[in-house]
Amino acid sequence: MTHANNPKINNREIPVIILYFALYCIIALSLLFRQPFGNPPDEFNRYLIPQYIAEHGTLPNGYDESIRIPAYGFSYAFQPILPYMAQGYVMRIVQNFTDNSDIIFYSARLVDFVFGLVMALYVLLLSKEWFKDKRLQYLFAFLTMFLPQSIFLHTYVNTDSCCMMSIAIMLYGLTRCLKNNFKYTDCLTMSVGIILCALSYYNAYGFILSCILLFIAHFLSANDGKITLEWKPFLQKGVFISVLVLLGISWWFIRSYILYDGDFLGMRTRDLCGALYGNENMRPDVRITYKSMGYTIPSMVLKSDFLVLSVNSFICMFGPMIMTTATWIYRFYKFLFMGGLFLNMIPLKLKGREEHFITRPVLRVFFHANMIMCILIPFILSITYSYSMDYQPQGRYLMPALLPLCYYCIKGLEFGVCFVQNIIGAINKEKPVSKWITHLLTGLSVVLIALFVIAILVTVYGYAYPYYASL
Repeated sequence: MTHANNPKINNREIPVIILYFALYCIIALSLLFRQPFGNPPDEFNRYLIPQYIAEHGTLPNGYDESIRIPAYGFSYAFQPILPYMAQGYVMRIVQNFTDNSDIIFYSARLVDFVFGLVMALYVLLLSKEWFKDKRLQYLFAFLTMFLPQSIFLHTYVNTDSCCMMSIAIMLYGLTRCLKNNFKYTDCLTMSVGIILCALSYYNAYGFILSCILLFIAHFLSANDGKITLEWKPFLQKGVFISVLVLLGISWWFIRSYILYDGDFLGMRTRDLCGALYGNENMRPDVRITYKSMGYTIPSMVLKSDFLVLSVNSFICMFGPMIMTTATWIYRFYKFLFMGGLFLNMIPLKLKGREEHFITRPVLRVFFHANMIMCILIPFILSITYSYSMDYQPQGRYLMPALLPLCYYCIKGLEFGVCFVQNIIGAINKEKPVSKWITHLLTGLSVVLIALFVIAILVTVYGYAYPYYASL
C-alpha cells in the first residue's frame, strides 16, 4: 500500500481540512443553539455550578444547598470542576456586558464548543502521528469527531467535553514522547493533557495511569537477561513532568482534603452528603440496585437492556436518552467498529501494512496493552456503577474509550485492504497491484467519510431538529 510519509500539508489536503473544521463548527453550533436548556443529560444540575461561580466569583463547597441535586442530595462540586470553572468565569465576564440570561447561558455552552474545537485539532495532529497514509489519517479524524454522540458532548454544559479534549492532547503528547525519547516540549504537551484530565473526569484516569506506565517502560531495557533503568533521563524527565502536573492539579486535591475532612477525591463525602440530604429512596444505603436485589453482574449485563442502551447511546442518543437516529446509522457504526476490530485482531504480517510508530517490540506490545486497558476501564466502571449504585447504561460514560477504539478500527480497515492486496498479488504475480490497491483505499476512504458526514447531517437535521421543535 502506498504511504504518504511527508508530514507537511499539501494542497490537496486543504479542502479536506476546511471541510473537517467547518463541518464541526456548523454541526456543533447548530446543536448548541437549538437545544432547549436542560434537555441534554442532567444539564440543569450541572449548570448550577458555573452559575454559582458566575454569581459569587468563588468555587462552591459541595455541601452548598443552592447547587445540590434535590433527589440525590449531593452536588457535582465534590468532583473536579475545571470545565465548570472555565464556564463560570466566562459567564462572569459576559455579565459585565449584558443581563440577557440566554446570552450568558450560551456563553457557558460555547466553552464546551471551544473544547471540542481544540480536540478536533489534536485529533488531526494525533492522526498524523498514528498513521503514515493520509487517507487513514482523515478516516480516523472524521470517525472520531463526527460520531454523533462524540460531537454532541461539545454542545451543552458538562465535564465530558474537556475530558475528551484532554485525552486527545494526552495521547498526542504521549505518542510524541515515545517517538522522540521524551523531549521536554512533548513532555509539556502530555503534562497539559494529564492536568486537564485530572481536573475534569475520573472515568478517564486510566489514560493518566497509561502515561505513567509507558513512561517507566520507555526507560527500561533488557541486557543479558537483566532489566536496567536509564536513571538519569528517567529522573530528569520524570521530575519535570511531575512538577508540572503537581503544580497544575495539587491545589484542587489539597482543597478537597481540607474541606472534606481528608477526603481528597471527594467521593466518600459526596455519598455522605447524599445520605444526609437525598430522598429516602435515593440514599446510597437503601437505593434499589441489581446488587441489592441479589442479581449477579453477568445477569445484569446479559439479561437487561444494559448492553443495547450502552452501545446505542455510545453511537447516538440525544436529550435525556430519548432522541435516537436512523436505524441504518446504528447498523453502519456497529458493523464498522466490529469489522475493524475483528480485522485488527488477525495476527498476520502482511506486505504493505504500516509499521507501528513504536519500533521496540516489547514496548509496542505494552502500548497496545495500555490502550486496551483504557478501552476497558470506562466499560468496567459503567458496569460497576449501574450494578451497585444507580442503573444508568449511558454511552457517554464510555466515551473516554473513543480514541483508542477508533485507532484500532481504522488499523483493522488498513489490514483488510492489505489482505486484499496480498491475495491479488499471490494470484496474479505478473501484474502489479499497488495502483489498484491505492484506488481501492482512496475509494473506501471517500465513501466512508461521505457516510460519516451524511450520518451526522441526517442525525442533526433529520432527527434532532424535529425532536427539539416538538418540545
